[in-house]
Amino acid sequence: MIMTRTIRNMGMASVLLLSTALTALPAFAETSADAVAKHYADIAQAKFEDSLTTAKALGEAIDAFLTSPSAETQQAAKDAWLAARVPYQQTEVYRFGNAIVDDWEGRVNAWPLDEGLIDYVDDSYGSENDENTLYTANVIANASVIVNGKSVDASDITPDFLSSTLHEAGEVESNVATGYHAIEFLLWGQDLNGTDAGAGERPWTDFAQDDSCTNGNCERRAAYLNAASDLLIADLEEMVGNWSADGAARLSIVESPDAALSTILTGMGSLSYGELAGERMKLGLLLGDPEEEHDCFSDNTHNSHLYDAVGIQNVYTGSYTRIDGTTLSGPSISQIVAEQDDAVDNELKAKLAVTIARMQDMAQRAESTEAYDQMIAEGNTAGNAVVQAAIDGLIDQTRSIERAVSALQLNPLEIEGSDSLDSPAAVFE
Repeated sequence: MIMTRTIRNMGMASVLLLSTALTALPAFAETSADAVAKHYADIAQAKFEDSLTTAKALGEAIDAFLTSPSAETQQAAKDAWLAARVPYQQTEVYRFGNAIVDDWEGRVNAWPLDEGLIDYVDDSYGSENDENTLYTANVIANASVIVNGKSVDASDITPDFLSSTLHEAGEVESNVATGYHAIEFLLWGQDLNGTDAGAGERPWTDFAQDDSCTNGNCERRAAYLNAASDLLIADLEEMVGNWSADGAARLSIVESPDAALSTILTGMGSLSYGELAGERMKLGLLLGDPEEEHDCFSDNTHNSHLYDAVGIQNVYTGSYTRIDGTTLSGPSISQIVAEQDDAVDNELKAKLAVTIARMQDMAQRAESTEAYDQMIAEGNTAGNAVVQAAIDGLIDQTRSIERAVSALQLNPLEIEGSDSLDSPAAVFE
């Protein structure tokens, strides 16, 4: 993926949700804000616990792959990575409005990344970038790298080295050295197929510890993958702790239950509009760029988008299906909205369902006809239409989120915007 733009901390425009600016909440008839805040935190804890469980399963699959490298063990590790994305993507609705989550998120899900920082890349990637001196540092091949003009020892690839020294080195956000996407790159390699079918095709022999090693530095490559896996688990353990009984993220919600309602709707609106509809989907559609996809090495972007949308829905309805098949249900902001304006609640639930149906259509097309990066390609009328329909659903549900804010008589909420939606011409400047 040859990009330097970083999504998560862009100076994006903001959109104010229109509502009546009152300083006090109405008296809720049956469902208390306290109960909704607690259950919102319970779902967060469950989602991050599931993310941790699947990350540990990924770690075990990576250990098995590195112990006995083969096409089969590599595929098992890839399958475990794909499974790990399902619960994690459903947590993203907790980013916006929860500073503890948003400040942490860049360690586990930052994108896009300049993969030349980590490992070898194809010649088409280029050799330099004006904004990133570490664009092709290739730490796997080099025991030292230059950061801010100083030589840094990279002889020992450890979790601490990745997180403290390499990640966002030189204060460049595209220097993503940790998290799901660094692991994805190491398992799949670059996707060099453009708008043709196919994902990354890294050979399993890149991790062979004998004469069959390809592309050199197999021992260091294995050390990097192992360290990144360990670090992902540790980071998720930290976030599970933040949502546990005395965790800081949970306490910030349950100790201010009225404010929690604004937090919930801020998370829903920001992910729905600026982040997902705008930066992750519409931007790529405008550019017609096959590299504008979230899970770009694995061609899993359709699932990442789908489960983001599912996460928005299950936070609103207060019902989350865990990876073991059980359902966690309880007091929801949907119930509070319904008590104030049943029509608005029904409207929003219906629109959330429409969006998910459109995301499922997109996912089905990705599995049966063409990958997401092909769908957004310039000139692909049918594929573009499928993606645009999902974008339209996200925008439409955001308008109903605005109505929910008004129904609850909350102060206006500031949610993330995107030039791709608000000022499309600016994308091409």
